[in-house]
Amino acid sequence: MTNSQTLLVIDDDPLILQCMRLCLPEPDYHVVTAESAQQAISAFRSGQPDAVLLDIQLPDQSGLALIHEIRELDGRVPVILMTGHGTSETAIAAMSGGAFDYVTKPFEPDEILPVIDAALETSRMARKPAILPSEKERLSSEKPSDQMMGECPEMVEVFRSIGRVASRDTAVLILGETGTGKEVVARALYQHSSRHNHVFHAINCAAIPEALLESELFGHEKGAFTGAEQRRIGKFEICNGGTLFLDEIGDMTPVMQTKLLRVLQEKEFERVGGSKTIKTDVRIIAATNRDLDSAMADGSFRSDLFYRLNEFTISLPPLRERGQDLPKMAEHFFHLFSRQLKKDFVSIAPETMQRLLAHDWPGNVRELQGIIKQTLLKASGPVILPAFLPSGFGAASPSLSSAPAETASQDWQDGLAKEIRRRFAEGSFTIGNDIHDDVDRILIAEVMKSSGNNISEASNRLGISRPTLRSRINHLRIDVS
Repeated sequence: MTNSQTLLVIDDDPLILQCMRLCLPEPDYHVVTAESAQQAISAFRSGQPDAVLLDIQLPDQSGLALIHEIRELDGRVPVILMTGHGTSETAIAAMSGGAFDYVTKPFEPDEILPVIDAALETSRMARKPAILPSEKERLSSEKPSDQMMGECPEMVEVFRSIGRVASRDTAVLILGETGTGKEVVARALYQHSSRHNHVFHAINCAAIPEALLESELFGHEKGAFTGAEQRRIGKFEICNGGTLFLDEIGDMTPVMQTKLLRVLQEKEFERVGGSKTIKTDVRIIAATNRDLDSAMADGSFRSDLFYRLNEFTISLPPLRERGQDLPKMAEHFFHLFSRQLKKDFVSIAPETMQRLLAHDWPGNVRELQGIIKQTLLKASGPVILPAFLPSGFGAASPSLSSAPAETASQDWQDGLAKEIRRRFAEGSFTIGNDIHDDVDRILIAEVMKSSGNNISEASNRLGISRPTLRSRINHLRIDVS
């Protein structure tokens, strides 16, 4: 079983088609090609692509006209336009009508791959079902990995909350630790809403620097800042009539919080460097792993923005507090991943289950899935024995409060503290972003090296999406050659 996503490439230039096949190899991608609008519609209907890469000039029809046909077939499929020099204004106009993004020919692979990955990630979140269990439904090994699982009272209340608010056009704030499933809840809210046939976009507010985040949300005019060579349409404009998921909202800077609050209050904005007021009708779903009560108390998060986002709250419990959900979820994931990895699985030895139950699971469901995959790859028989668990698993199960002290040496902490004090003394006002960037340069470079420069494996190990990883690599100028 593969997790590959299908990209439909529409262009009458054989060189472009061949380039996309080479740049997007199996099994992570599946590239389908078409050389005309007629072939494209036939391929779209038969193949159900996850995203479309479309040339603006086709032999039998304009690419702009084809966008409208594609959106009528399925408005959730992101369409990336390829334009020649001098036609970017036309592409920008198409983006205002719902296109995902555009690239200008000729382009390098490093320029177009992050855009394609972002489109595929958006498509996955919009179209891959986030399934809610019925009141009487129990866990089954036949259910997909995005089945929202759980029978503890806290998870039952989560399911009920989704049912109550999904069809209401209100803002929703999802709270929970990293790895508890906030993204799946956001997708379930979107897919069960009245906007489920309209655009859905997600932005990780912690992964994008403030200057780029403003442009990503609101767009910018040509010449608004250094490097702004063309007008850009932001997510609030593209998502008009649809849904915008703001992940890690608690990491947004105070300046960006103020700008976001105005849009939510007035339902209008201007592009960066522009003066034209643009109306927008977007449903906001936000999520964070931060304690926003503490953040409001120390002034790092605006209380008025919190109240605007907090029209309805869904709180996800950590895995360590979900009682007997853990054994059932472990059994489910062992069955699911054994089929994907083509490994034999019959049962979990009682001693192995005790080790799993004794673990504190600071990474929650995401950590559980990773441990189970590693265990299956190491297993040499159908019964999961303790020896098959990853090396060091369960040797120390630190609580969340003690995890940083246990996982980082005192020397490392002292060195970091000294560096922070040095930058503070120099008068820096970007200490947070600078330190994060310095750490990411080392972290991403090492993970990419250890994974053989495999973007998919590295993004899974880092717990971020492929487009976010590519964005960080490009932003930090990390050499992964």
